[in-house]
Amino acid sequence: MLLCFLLPALVQSAPLASAPPGASPAFREAADRAKLLLEKILRDVPAVHAAAVTAEGLALDSSQASGLQMMTVSLGIGPSPVLKPLSQHFTMDMLVGRMLAGCRQYQGLLGVLSDRLSGLTGLNADLRDLLAHIAKLQEVAELARTDEAAASDLASRLHGDYEVQVAAHVTLTQLRSFCRDLIRSLRTVAPQRPRAAGAH
Repeated sequence: MLLCFLLPALVQSAPLASAPPGASPAFREAADRAKLLLEKILRDVPAVHAAAVTAEGLALDSSQASGLQMMTVSLGIGPSPVLKPLSQHFTMDMLVGRMLAGCRQYQGLLGVLSDRLSGLTGLNADLRDLLAHIAKLQEVAELARTDEAAASDLASRLHGDYEVQVAAHVTLTQLRSFCRDLIRSLRTVAPQRPRAAGAH
């Protein structure tokens, strides 16, 4: 019987996930800059893909993507880090760490592919700037650094032109999905502040 009375008290006293530091002006500014850059990357990906990936059947929104899974594995291109809603088990430290890891992952892949294909350096520069903005989020929120990403060995696996084309297609397709996830996560942790009445 005593447990029946104690249980609600124990549940109420359980530690909650730390509140996102979205109220901080510096955090919000870095998040807004990151979102603008992500929107630019998303606008640019279709044109970059069209220019770089010319192999038949590798359109950006092609339904053939599922058939490339074995080749993606053989090229060593891993999936994007998963960005989850904040909770006791998925903290802000982990979220921002995965944002950084994903940006580094795609920066590394595009860096390798830039040696074989033209038109990718602009995206890579945007990813470098995006990394700086997300690192700023980590800094101003005083988050733990859990952002180490494994180095890619893609260069040693690109034996022919078709492998290069598939690698570029998979990288750009996954990058687009990851950027969309990033924007959703940033909107959650740093929501747009409502405009004051009468503000222009």
